[in-house]
Amino acid sequence: MHAYLLVGQGITNFQLPISNLAKKLNAKIMEFPLAKIADTRELRKITKLSFNSPTAILINNIDLATEEAVNAFLKSLEEPQENISYILTANSLAAVLPTIVSRCQVIKIANSEKRIAYSENAEKFLELTTGEKLALIDKIKDRREAQVFVQNLIEVSHFNLLNSVKNRSKTAMDLEILIKTLNNLKLNGNVGLQLANMVISFE
Repeated sequence: MHAYLLVGQGITNFQLPISNLAKKLNAKIMEFPLAKIADTRELRKITKLSFNSPTAILINNIDLATEEAVNAFLKSLEEPQENISYILTANSLAAVLPTIVSRCQVIKIANSEKRIAYSENAEKFLELTTGEKLALIDKIKDRREAQVFVQNLIEVSHFNLLNSVKNRSKTAMDLEILIKTLNNLKLNGNVGLQLANMVISFE
């Protein structure tokens, strides 16, 4: 296996598992940011070079990359090269393309207090009034923060859809809205506008 997918929440949770995995592979870590198609093209230029020693290319938050970038990245996973392996991280397995998951060894990171807090905050947000939701999202300015926030809402909504007999139709519609919002954020849609449209669409 030359590709590994670590799934959990909070980037600090990944530090020790990544370090342990790199030691197991006897590889040095080379972190590479992958969010857009241009990043994938740059990565392929790098991996075409010869690596003299085992190297693990670390790509954080693969679940937040655009679908176009991830589809292009598939070629790198399908064509393993000598001395190169990949370590990917994601907040949620459900948010990663199945074609990526199928080509990786999935390693789930145990829930932490931080992850529980994320889930609780997402649950509370979904129970707020429209005005309260708008006031809360107005504080979110950073794109990555917005993506992680929406991803947590998707995870909680997906759990509720599978485990609750109440309001399944409404939960399913909200889940579609959340997924659309996350995709628009990945495509550089205005953060404030996308979050506001999300909240308004819930009603």
